[in-house]
Amino acid sequence: MSTQAYLDPELLWTPERLRSSLDDPDIRVVDVRFGEAFASGHVPGACHFSVYGINTYDTDDAPLRSFTHMWAFLLGLRGVRADHTIVVYGDQTDMSAARAFWFLEYLGHDDVHVLDGGFDAWKAAGLPVAHDGAVPKAASFEYTARRERVATYQDVIDAIDSPRHVILDTRSRKEWNGTDKRAARNGAVPSSVHLEWLEHLTPDGRMKPAPELRALFEARGVTPDRTVIALCNTGYRSAHAYLALRLLGYPNVRNYVGSWQEWGNRDGCPVVVPQEGV
Repeated sequence: MSTQAYLDPELLWTPERLRSSLDDPDIRVVDVRFGEAFASGHVPGACHFSVYGINTYDTDDAPLRSFTHMWAFLLGLRGVRADHTIVVYGDQTDMSAARAFWFLEYLGHDDVHVLDGGFDAWKAAGLPVAHDGAVPKAASFEYTARRERVATYQDVIDAIDSPRHVILDTRSRKEWNGTDKRAARNGAVPSSVHLEWLEHLTPDGRMKPAPELRALFEARGVTPDRTVIALCNTGYRSAHAYLALRLLGYPNVRNYVGSWQEWGNRDGCPVVVPQEGV
């Protein structure tokens, strides 16, 4: 993979780049897949942290602080420290890897990367696969949460119809128009725009080149001069949009971590049903 004209290409690592860095003691590789997948084969030296399902559906201050601390605590249990260079990977450049990337940046970590193409790309490159594992030595993951990286339900309410903001819905079309029902109320946030997260990827599960990504976002009014708030159902697919926009150099991107599981179930959060074709 070339840099593909990303403004921040260092966020993505190729398999070859990771392979050349595995002996560096300051690098921590984090496999975010399910445990059974990790046991079936993984990048040598990687630690395991299955992130899927570690969610919060309440973004009031106290529960969000508790959720944030839990993530940092779990990272520390895996031996991950804030002074490590961290490379995360899933099966491909998938939503779980993006979720881990977003969360580490939200925790204030400035040296986090995603293996582009994930473990599938690692295997396709013919690189070594390990099947052993070791209990990591627990550490303390020191963090300072960056409030500007996360969005709460109140931030979304404030962004509705704001010309300085754009609310980006990354769910499927059926979730967006309310026919795939996953909450008490279904549909979309008023004034939001829709781009399903799978549109970010090539057929082999890597990020599309920058010109293609930029065209997708700008066609929907998602431009660098606006603060972008991304949402989905539980904050994973929206984290993928966060990663894509960070690659493009967007300066103000936030992940609504509570997403539709909070919005659609919280009284007072307005819902509309978009017309077909909108």
